[in-house]
Amino acid sequence: MLRLPALLLSTLLLCAFIASCTFVQDRYPTLPPGPYRAIVELEYNPIVPNPKGAPIPEKTNLEFDEVTKGALPFNMDVVYVNDTVFRIDIHNGEEVITVPPKNIQTGRDLTIGRDTIRIDFPVYDAYISAYFEEKVIEGVYVVNYRDNYRIPFKAFHGQDHRFTVLKKEPAADISGTWAVMFGKEGEAPYPGIAEFQQDGNYLSGTFRTETGDYRFLEGTVQADKAYLSVFDGSHLFLFEALIKDDGTLSGTFRSGRHYITNWTAKRDPDFVLKSADDLTVMNEDIPLSFSFPDADGNMVSLKDEKYDGKPKLIKIMGTWCPNCREEADFLKDYLANNDTKDLEVIALAFEKYGGADERSKAVVRRYEENMNVPWPVLLAGDSDKEAAARALPMLNKIISYPTLLFLDRNNKVKRIYTGFNGKATSKFAEFEQSFKDSVAELVQ
Repeated sequence: MLRLPALLLSTLLLCAFIASCTFVQDRYPTLPPGPYRAIVELEYNPIVPNPKGAPIPEKTNLEFDEVTKGALPFNMDVVYVNDTVFRIDIHNGEEVITVPPKNIQTGRDLTIGRDTIRIDFPVYDAYISAYFEEKVIEGVYVVNYRDNYRIPFKAFHGQDHRFTVLKKEPAADISGTWAVMFGKEGEAPYPGIAEFQQDGNYLSGTFRTETGDYRFLEGTVQADKAYLSVFDGSHLFLFEALIKDDGTLSGTFRSGRHYITNWTAKRDPDFVLKSADDLTVMNEDIPLSFSFPDADGNMVSLKDEKYDGKPKLIKIMGTWCPNCREEADFLKDYLANNDTKDLEVIALAFEKYGGADERSKAVVRRYEENMNVPWPVLLAGDSDKEAAARALPMLNKIISYPTLLFLDRNNKVKRIYTGFNGKATSKFAEFEQSFKDSVAELVQ
């Protein structure tokens, strides 16, 4: 019988024990790949004395007692394009927003010995700055053009649910079209149309208003409550609602940290909003004319020789506006895939920093670089709608970004389309066809 030396036998047993207790784990230089559940905290939670329990001003006159307490969830994936470089895909329903590797910086904060990440959104003047450790990212979402606008942000690796993992039996199927009214006591109410699609607990859809849609919303129905959210780098929308016994909905709507209001809804497939073609009109005694600089200071005028005798689209927009971005994507695709002859496009940017500010020039340059638009983007002024109306006095008012003007070869305005019904809405196909018809008339 073969006997092993005691020392060798002990060594073999030790190796076997170690092997049984270890496992091979993929290591990544920064974040592990896969799904993350992210949360931005829209509710302020300051630690301040409030001995009398006085009501918080922005929370008064709310008809619905919020359940999420302002926690807006969204989903994202970390996707490695090679061994060391990754992108981030943000998901809202059918929409995927990609933050490319060039907009993601990672490093090490040597003062406290923690790993860091900064995520700059490609078009919008906003970013996420955070620390990460193992499977958790924690930091702040920052909007540069708002004063002290820093919202707590967290993300948890390996979680792919949005609001909850619960699957409570829904009290109702709220799929369909709803007439909506936004506003609370002391505010001017405004109408909207909700378009919901429900599959069990899963809920998606959007709201259409007279100034644009509320993007690709995604959420859940749990018992008698409904939840929807969107985060796209600019919009932070959070909707909650109670499904009431009479079949109506009553809830709250948050837009970032700066706005909260009520909304109510009742089923009404026949409810309509004012036509987007009737909201903005020309002042007949003032002809359309403008001259604004681009980001490099070059003045561009409607009277320039380049535009003489050509049909034109004038796009009133802001680089901060997601509806404007979607409209720009639509225009780019249309110009690339259709014979538009000598049609020209000019974008007039109304920015949060104002028209002459160097920061406005910087955000316009970034917009042009990332969007790769084939038309000039001019610095037209401040995003305040009254200021925008003063910059374009030939229009009766500016009520929405975007607003699109259709000009014939003689610079006569043939159509003004206010707002944008994007791909999240049931009206996109209708807009697309009407757009084609209008352009065909201009270029003939």
